Formats: sequence, C-alpha cells, structure tokens
Amino acid sequence: MFEQFEEGQVVTMFDEEGHEHEFELVHWMEIEEKFYVFLAALEDGGDESEAIVLRVEEDAEGNPQFVGIENDDEWDMVSEVFDTLMYEKQGGNDDL
Repeated sequence: MFEQFEEGQVVTMFDEEGHEHEFELVHWMEIEEKFYVFLAALEDGGDESEAIVLRVEEDAEGNPQFVGIENDDEWDMVSEVFDTLMYEKQGGNDDL
C-alpha cells in the first residue's frame, strides 16, 4: 500500500476550517514497522527544514490516512531520523 508514495509527489490536505493545502512529499520511510511521511508545505516554497512529519495508517477500507504523532518518544525517534536525513542530504553541512 505505501509503495504508492513517491518523493516529489504533491499531497493535498484540508485543515479544520476546510481550507485546502498542498504539500510536497519530501521523503517517506518505515521505522520500527510503522510508516512515516515528511511533507513540506508548497505555500512556503517547499522548505524541507520546515517539513511536517505524519504517521501513515490504513483506514477501514485499506486507504492510507495521515495521523499526527502525539507520543513524545515516537516523535523524538522520528525527528532524529529526519534530522539525520536532512543533514546527510545537505552533504553533512549544518547550514540548512
């Protein structure tokens, strides 16, 4: 199911007021048997240093849905992986 995600793919999501927002999928990965996507808001120029991270789960019909990460330990683990990914993508340069 999660193979359908591709880096550079545009994802449309809606906020609480029903406003549409577009994000670029920066990266997706599996960590400890859970799937995560890293999305950069296109309205902000797709700045990867300001990416949001969401867990991907299946709904009742087997479709992917994005879920916020509320557990602090899970968040720390995923954000550390993302920070490492961005560091490596920058060629080991701390200047994001």
